[in-house]
Amino acid sequence: MLKLKSPREIALMREAGRVVAQALDRVRQLAVPGVTTAELDDAVSAIFREHKAIPLFRGYPSSIKGKPPFPAVICASVNEQVVHGIPNRRPLREGDVVSIDTGCKLNGWCGDSAVTLPIGPIAPEIQKLLDVTSETLDLAIRAMTRCRTWSEVAGLMEQYVKSQGMYVVEKFVGHGIGQDMHEEPQVPNFVSKSLRKHDIRLEPGLVLAIEPMVAIGTKDVRTLDDGWTVETKDRRASAHFEHTVAMTTEGPRVLTYLND
Repeated sequence: MLKLKSPREIALMREAGRVVAQALDRVRQLAVPGVTTAELDDAVSAIFREHKAIPLFRGYPSSIKGKPPFPAVICASVNEQVVHGIPNRRPLREGDVVSIDTGCKLNGWCGDSAVTLPIGPIAPEIQKLLDVTSETLDLAIRAMTRCRTWSEVAGLMEQYVKSQGMYVVEKFVGHGIGQDMHEEPQVPNFVSKSLRKHDIRLEPGLVLAIEPMVAIGTKDVRTLDDGWTVETKDRRASAHFEHTVAMTTEGPRVLTYLND
């Protein structure tokens, strides 16, 4: 069941989204060769503490029986890792890319966002991957101004990624968000039979976490033995960008931009 948000509730979500944006802005400043993803996790933790915001990821239960809850405040996924990477003490090297996904709850409302960052100069093929994934997210947000249903938006996202010779990772999708990080509906970045059958009307009050994940070589992924980290099966690079976006009477409003 969809939980449409009032303008007042969307304003509260914007405050949570702003804190997430500040955290990711700090990560951008720190993302240089030699930094560790554990240090990035510490930096985001500090910003959340400063704002008295509750991290959404730390302690999140695993979907795999017998595996521990997620241990960190950020997901830090390096190179071929698609999502849910666990921060560690390995220094990032020039030429790496790292996807940082994080979220917090502030005054009872959630914000969720992700960005993939280059570590120093990167190969042209990898830069194109980041550009295509970022543009796929921007394309979706722009399309929400004129599309009536999510399947129209998802179709444009899928078409664009394929036109660039890349692959939409279909194993993971976006989601509704509000007082909980994961609410209905499921928000795929591609068109499926399920989406056509249960399409999402883009109406005021709808708030979605939109998060395309794109890979260079394959859409197929596997989960590592830690029960969390997901990587591409061909171990070629992937990228992940995400914003929390509210539909309003004036059109889509991104709640996780740093500035309005």
